[in-house]
Amino acid sequence: MFALLSDYTIQNVLIGAALLGIVSGVLGSFAVLRKQSLLGDTLSHAALPGICLGFLIAGTRSLPAILVGALVTGALAALIVLALSRTTRLKTDASLGIVLSIFFALGIALLTFIQNAGNAAQGGLESFLFGQAAAILRSDLFVMGAIALFALGLVALFWKEFKLITFDPSYGRTLGLPVLALEAGLTTMIALAVVIGLQMVGVVLMAAMIIAPAVAARQWTNRLGTMVSLAALFGMISGVFGALVSATGRGLATGPLIVLAVSAIVVISLLFSPERGLLPALLRQRENSKSLRGRRVLATLYRLAAEHNDPAYPAEQAMLDAYHGTGTASALKRLQSRGLVTATRHHPEPTPHWTLTQAGLAEARADLGGGPQ
Repeated sequence: MFALLSDYTIQNVLIGAALLGIVSGVLGSFAVLRKQSLLGDTLSHAALPGICLGFLIAGTRSLPAILVGALVTGALAALIVLALSRTTRLKTDASLGIVLSIFFALGIALLTFIQNAGNAAQGGLESFLFGQAAAILRSDLFVMGAIALFALGLVALFWKEFKLITFDPSYGRTLGLPVLALEAGLTTMIALAVVIGLQMVGVVLMAAMIIAPAVAARQWTNRLGTMVSLAALFGMISGVFGALVSATGRGLATGPLIVLAVSAIVVISLLFSPERGLLPALLRQRENSKSLRGRRVLATLYRLAAEHNDPAYPAEQAMLDAYHGTGTASALKRLQSRGLVTATRHHPEPTPHWTLTQAGLAEARADLGGGPQ
């Protein structure tokens, strides 16, 4: 492991993957909460024509030029989506679909033109579609780090404002905040995360890095600060894990492994998170169902005691089964374990009978009110 981590290329990939995970997790949290999950998909595809334009302007495969081009077209796409949803009757999802299709088609056309132009410097340009983490240089990391620092700095600087427009933009307007400008800025900032991830996971898979860490983090908390921190942590873990697995396995691409890692975190979160997880929810539903059956049986015993004006009235179990249309043995056992009922015999009948204890009477009286004292 030490020899692996000492490798120059692997160090670059690990640092780049960690930067990508942190930034995409933080910015993706706002996109998910604002119900703009498809925004990452749109902006990542909209970055393709910017990549091609950056190459055409620079005349070579210059990463700064390519990233600037991707940022410009990504930001432009974000503003167009915002303008369409604000000034037309189109819903946000329709605006996202239109912008994605147009920009990606333009990017494919430009990429085809570059490939057919015979420029030897265009080699590897198509790797931005699916990412090529191993090609990251230390100089590239400085560019990615600067972009990441800028994005995180903006989030920290405008934290209260971003928080307000995420949950209640109408209230923000009443306070005099420039809500439209803040929304445009926050939407455009997603393009920064896309730019960082282009060389790592590529245009096609970048959408998953925007959405998945935030979705996973949302399952564990109801607080924005905690969600943003967890999303950054999940993104960083998946990035580092995917990079390490790719480094130890021959022929395994880093980008898809990072996406698979963060997808696994999403699945685990959806299944096991205490409040929102499917399995805890099923267990709670099962427990509630058992509790409801027990309370219904307890209420039946209470009503029988009230009807006979006898708090210690012994109810036959078979009669309880017939009344509820199902077996009540398990519910009675649970009630007995809680000290709410006790088993008894009612001669000359040989079948089991049940009577309420003082605790059972008190609990049933609290639920229903009235009855025998």
